[in-house]
Amino acid sequence: MAFFFWSDDAKPFFRIIQPEEYWLYNFPSTPSYYPSWLLWITVILVPTVTVGGFWILNRDVTDLIQGVLGANLSVFLAGSITNCLKLGVGRPRPDFLARCFPDGHIKDDMKCTGNIDIVIEGYKSFPSGHSSLSFSCMVYVSLYLAGKLHSFGKAGRGSGFKLCCVFLPIIWAIMIAVSRTADYHHHWQDVTVGSILGAVIASVCYRQYYPPVQRHDSHLPYKAIEYYSLPISQENTSLSPQFSVQNVKEELIKLR
Repeated sequence: MAFFFWSDDAKPFFRIIQPEEYWLYNFPSTPSYYPSWLLWITVILVPTVTVGGFWILNRDVTDLIQGVLGANLSVFLAGSITNCLKLGVGRPRPDFLARCFPDGHIKDDMKCTGNIDIVIEGYKSFPSGHSSLSFSCMVYVSLYLAGKLHSFGKAGRGSGFKLCCVFLPIIWAIMIAVSRTADYHHHWQDVTVGSILGAVIASVCYRQYYPPVQRHDSHLPYKAIEYYSLPISQENTSLSPQFSVQNVKEELIKLR
């Protein structure tokens, strides 16, 4: 987490822009359709409310801890990798020239006259942070819901409602990503790579804590499944009291 915040403020590589490339970076400067403060509220609140909601229903502390850890790992790992790529690539944003020359007069020596902080931020186009963060959050939440609702197992067959619950967060992430091209803050390549990056990281992080969503025990974290597989004499009392061997066994039997 500390590395993410440090890299977010670091200076990127200042890539030279050739005259024949001006058209790529000569779009108007517009406010973000989905501002950063709203993005952070989204990536923090959506997983918290989702995981917390299931905790209220099941009072399962182990699942609460595992779910929150996985979501945090997904978001901040995606953010850190995205920031490293931004700093190394240094690709100008579509509205870079508007940031560099607010008066509209482009100088041949390309010495910017705009606000230095705004200009530096203009070199952080690839990949899209909004896209990677939103997909790392929403794909994780989608997988979490799919596991809890058994959307892709026997219990979820024929249920359009469960499928809609799983795809709704992904649609949300897609709309956030698309907005970054509409407001000229990113190129389509930035958004595409950022979205793929976030989705892959979310999938990997989810599987670190939970089994595949097709399994009959997909609603249980690995900690609970491992606990159930232990002999009674080796029960780990550090886990949530809800996860006694008998309780987990009853949960698994229900789904068979």
